[in-house]
Amino acid sequence: MNKIKTIDLFAGCGGLMDGFEQSGKYETLAAVEWEKAPCRNLEKRLNTKWNYKDSEKRVLRFDIQRTDELFNGWDDSEYGKSEGLNKLIGDNKLDLIIGGPPCQAYSIAGRVRDEHGMKNDYRNYLFESYLKVVNKYKPKAFVFENVPGILSAQPGDRPIIEIIKESFQKTGYLVLDDLKNAIIDFTEYGVPQNRKRIIILGLSIDEYGTEKAKQMLKDFYENVLPSKKCQKRTAWDAIGDLPKLYPLGHDEKYNGKRISHSLPEPFVDNHIARWQSDRDIEVFKLLEKDIENKEFKYLSTQSLKELYTKVTGHKSNVHKYHVIQKDLPSNLIPAHLYKDGLRHIHPESSQARTITVREAARLQTFADDYLFEGSNVELLKMIGNAVPPQFSKCLALAIKELLFTGE
Repeated sequence: MNKIKTIDLFAGCGGLMDGFEQSGKYETLAAVEWEKAPCRNLEKRLNTKWNYKDSEKRVLRFDIQRTDELFNGWDDSEYGKSEGLNKLIGDNKLDLIIGGPPCQAYSIAGRVRDEHGMKNDYRNYLFESYLKVVNKYKPKAFVFENVPGILSAQPGDRPIIEIIKESFQKTGYLVLDDLKNAIIDFTEYGVPQNRKRIIILGLSIDEYGTEKAKQMLKDFYENVLPSKKCQKRTAWDAIGDLPKLYPLGHDEKYNGKRISHSLPEPFVDNHIARWQSDRDIEVFKLLEKDIENKEFKYLSTQSLKELYTKVTGHKSNVHKYHVIQKDLPSNLIPAHLYKDGLRHIHPESSQARTITVREAARLQTFADDYLFEGSNVELLKMIGNAVPPQFSKCLALAIKELLFTGE
């Protein structure tokens, strides 16, 4: 079987790509990412799991905004040396481009936190680089993933989504007219986490024609992709069988770092609790027992804000604490989990801690054989930024069904 040829832009550590690879229908010709840690992990994953023995060539660590060099190659003090995308793709007909620019500039939470509402953030316009790559290689289709907040972002005089849609069409691609219908709830596809994303499928007008493309897009969102829905999963379905990590009652050292909880037995990679202060451990126990005992004193935002003030002496406009509940999907796993784990507290009072890298990865549906390498900061950031591979696989199979039935 001839595999469908793809490249991944803004690839991160490869959550989107991993689902496409899991489907067995696609070949990754190249992946573009500018941060070091995701590239290291992506190279290893492509090599050890997906058997790309030249993964160091296929993973391009480079700034996508330098598009001409990305195509033709570069020799750079920061990014090293590469022959570029043109050589990697070679004589292959590129079928599909997947990926999505960083979402922070479009997210509602990001705009609230930034004093300028992210209007001055260069990431608002990274879609232009994405489109240059689409325009260069003219695939049959592309997948553009982002946060729903992109529909309301307006860094300039017009909503950014209007500019993006016009740019897609000028490049020769049709997308769904009302992109509110492209917002996907990942819990419906077996992801044990409350996560919604906009999945924009673009179809080549040259390949399909305008009217046929419109009908295909309608069919994709109303029938083909929904046909891949599966049973909903809870947080406990994802993390409940991992070894328990108990408070030690004192600090110890592991690999040169302080730990406040026991190590897993048997050992599981990336499943080591972050150090927690005695104060935090006591607060976690209080909140976890409140749910276990069904007292529910601390489920409201106001009660959690008051507790935070009582414990720390500081005030916060948002509640800082959140316990993941066993019988529900978890709350969103964000990129900034690396800064603050207090909103991702483990359900069990006996463990009294925030979630580990492996638990975050499981809630994002990364397989346990994806062994992440790097600091907790690097790993939690890249995991939070990723598209859950479980959804990606559903998406890959739906696109195969819609566009590549005979391949």
